[in-house]
Parts: sequence; C-alpha cells; structure tokens
Amino acid sequence: MDRKYTDITKTIGRTPVVKLSRLAPAGVDIFAKIEAFNPMGSVKDRFALAAVEDAERRGLLKPGQTVVEATSGNTGISLAMVCAQRGYPFVAVMAENFSIERRKLMRFLGAKVVLTPAAERGSGMLAKAQELAKTHGWFLTRQFDNEANAEMHARTTAQEILADFDGERLDFWITGYGTGGTLKGVARILRQARPETKIVVAEPDNSPLLGSGIRSKRHSDGAEAGAHPAFRPHLMQGWTPDFISRLVEDSVDLGLIDEIVGVAGNDALAAARDLAGKEGILAGITAGATLAAARALAERAPKGSRILCMLPDTGERYLSTPLFADVPVEMTAEELSISRSTPLARFDGTHSSPKVPTASPEVLPVSPEAAAFVAEVTSDPENAVVMFALEWCEFCWSVRKMFAHHQIPFRSVDLDSVAYQKDDWGGKIRVALSATTHQRTIPQIFIAGRHIGGCTDLFDAWKAGTVQRELADAGITCGGDGASDPYSFLPGWLHKRG
Repeated sequence: MDRKYTDITKTIGRTPVVKLSRLAPAGVDIFAKIEAFNPMGSVKDRFALAAVEDAERRGLLKPGQTVVEATSGNTGISLAMVCAQRGYPFVAVMAENFSIERRKLMRFLGAKVVLTPAAERGSGMLAKAQELAKTHGWFLTRQFDNEANAEMHARTTAQEILADFDGERLDFWITGYGTGGTLKGVARILRQARPETKIVVAEPDNSPLLGSGIRSKRHSDGAEAGAHPAFRPHLMQGWTPDFISRLVEDSVDLGLIDEIVGVAGNDALAAARDLAGKEGILAGITAGATLAAARALAERAPKGSRILCMLPDTGERYLSTPLFADVPVEMTAEELSISRSTPLARFDGTHSSPKVPTASPEVLPVSPEAAAFVAEVTSDPENAVVMFALEWCEFCWSVRKMFAHHQIPFRSVDLDSVAYQKDDWGGKIRVALSATTHQRTIPQIFIAGRHIGGCTDLFDAWKAGTVQRELADAGITCGGDGASDPYSFLPGWLHKRG
C-alpha cells in the first residue's frame, strides 16, 4: 500500500476498528472505531476538510479569505490544520470553559482564538462567530447545519464501516451527536445498506435534549434561537451544545434513530479510564461516554450481539479536565517505595549516585580572547541586558519567559549552541565568565555591565525592585504585569523545589 501523501489532509479517514477484549460482557462483542487516528486526533478532521473543499468548489471561499467557526475545540483544531495547509487564516470562537490545551493547539497551528463567556454557552459562541463572519466578510463553515459535514461521513466513515463489517453481523452502531454530521451521514447509509443495524444515540443524562422530545427554537431563517430548555452543563465537551443542530433534527425527522441512551458524567469518566488502563486506548470523555452507552446496551443485548461505538477523539485533549484530575504529578507512595528499593537517584537524601570527576572552571586557564569577549559583551551599549545561557536549560528559559513577559530586550549568549562549539569556544567563555563573576552557575545575567547573578538572583532582585531601577537607569522601560511573581516563570517542578 502506498504510504506517501501529497499533503497532511490526504491522511484523514480510514481509521481502524478495534475489538475490545476486556471491557465487554461475556457473549457480546464491542468494537470501537478510533477516530484519534486522524492527523489532528479527532473525527472533526473529516468535517474540516469537507467544509473547506466544498466551499472552494462552490466558490464560497476565496484565496486568502479568513475562515471562522464556533467550536468546543476539536473542530477548531481540525480547521486550523486544514487552513494552515491550504493557506487560509483561521479564527476559532470558543467558550472560555473548554479545555486550555485546545486553545494552545489551535494557536500552535496558527489560528486565532476568540473566547466567549461560559455563561453564554454554545449558542453564545455561535452567535459571536456569525457576527464576526458578517462584519468582516469571513467564511463561516457552519458545522451545525453544513450538509457537507454529513456528506463527508456518508462518503467516508460509513463506507469504512461497511467494508470493515462486510459479510459480518453488526447489530448496533452507537454514537454521540454534537453537530450531527457523523450521526446523519453514517446512519443514513447504514439504514440503506444494513437495515438490521440499530442506530443508538447517546447524550448526557443530565442534559437530555433529544430525550426531552422538545425541538430547538429557531428564527425564521432557521438559525438557533437561544438555549434549549433541557440543556444543563455537562462533562462531554463537543457532545451537545445548548441547542439541537439542524443536522441532528434531520436525523430525527428521517427516522434514523432507534434508541436514545443517557450517560452519566461519572460513567463517562470511568469508561475513558478503563479504555486507557484495560485496553491501552487513549481517548477522551466523549469516547468514554459512548463506550459507557455501549456497555450498558451490551448488558441487555441478546447473546452474540455485535456493537460498534464511535470514539471521537484522543484523551490528550482533556489534560486540564476532570478526566485527569486524579492523576498525580508527583510520585505516589507506591512509586516512592519502588524508588527507595534501590540506592540510586533518590529524593530522600539517602541516595548514593556514582561520582563523576569534573574539572572546576576556576582551576582552568582563562583564555585572553574569551576574557576580552566577556568584557566586550557585558559593556555593549547596544545590548544593556545580557544573559550567558544554555539553549535548553530550564532556568535559562524561565529568565527568557520573564524578559518576554515584561518586554525587556536582551542578548542571550547560548554557550552550548552550534555558534559557540568550534574549538570549545563556549567552554572557554564559560571559564572566563566564572573567573569574572566567581560563580559557576548558568545563566549569568548582566544589566549595563553590572553583574546581577543567576536565575534566582535575578528573581530576588526583581522582587526587591533592584532590577527595575537598573533597567530604568539603562533607559529600558518594562512592560507586562509588574506585580507578577518572577518565580511563577519557573517550571512547576523547579518552582516546587525552589
């Protein structure tokens, strides 16, 4: 099989179906279609590509035009990927309560992220996206009512399922609904090609929009008109906004849904953890919720039943959510016991690490050229703030973050970088620097020729106000939040131990 692709979007789809070996009751088979195998880790890659390609084909999206969408995160990440590959600016509109890592992923892919108040929920972020599109002439992908969404799933996801179960039983297919693209696209094809397969839709038990039997209110143009009366906040990000999308309503009107199952948030979390701990499948809360619905169905399904459930995304999207809330960062008591079972590399002060002889910089000869370099750099009027550093040292990066936050211009002499490696030039500079400051630590910071010290010396001097005065005397104005604790720029593990 040819595994070379002309661009990243060609890798979307063809996700695997995996039989769960430890999570199904005896006599019933549960299979999972793992959409995390898409390049951006979720089922939304399919819609993102479909929306852009459809708009290009119909002349709705012009070269260089900005794309905008309201998203809980996954659609935004996928659109950021497709837009990056195609050269379109992308703006995501997302309620502030969705996971932080989703914002970072979108921004890392070049997108802009506009947050909306959590109290305004999904309808608030959708209204904001519509307003931005209308005001600026941006292209709104309309994931909740874009027929290209469902068509993509009919053309790809459904066909993959049919091929994977060709000649085999498939008694139940279970999915959440969210935008309704997966539901409408796949269910329509399964209803035609596999009428014996029951379509089961899962939703939060405390927010039963479909289960209530109440349709969403709409304006005369079909747009959603405020929150659905049955909506309540829930854990399943992306599963149900506070309205029923047109694509979901289409599925209801077409009679594509055989059963609706409510899933408790705690059951979703437990199932996602079981997927990871018992099957080795890293999936998100919505995947756990879908599996929880499949397991509940399996308990009452006839023996020999075969169930396929959709796992929409990867668990890495949920690091800042309750899914990972109980996962410790520091060693547990059991892990400490394992650490203490052998003598090396321990934190309890009783370790016995092998001694490696090292040369002290003070006893090495100082190169006159290196000493002249240090003197020249630290007295350079064009670069009042100088840091002698290592490229990837955590302390050096903490200083860089502090300088960036306060908009302090500086020169970094990275002694271990390629530029200073020839003839051990960086090492010679470090010896000369140590002879000048009588300190061996890195980084070493200077302001207008005055030696401030290392990372924590800088932080302490900042807290005392000394650094600010030195910078002012050098004609440098600080920006950012002057009240910020400089120690907050350290990585968590350094901050704790510092």
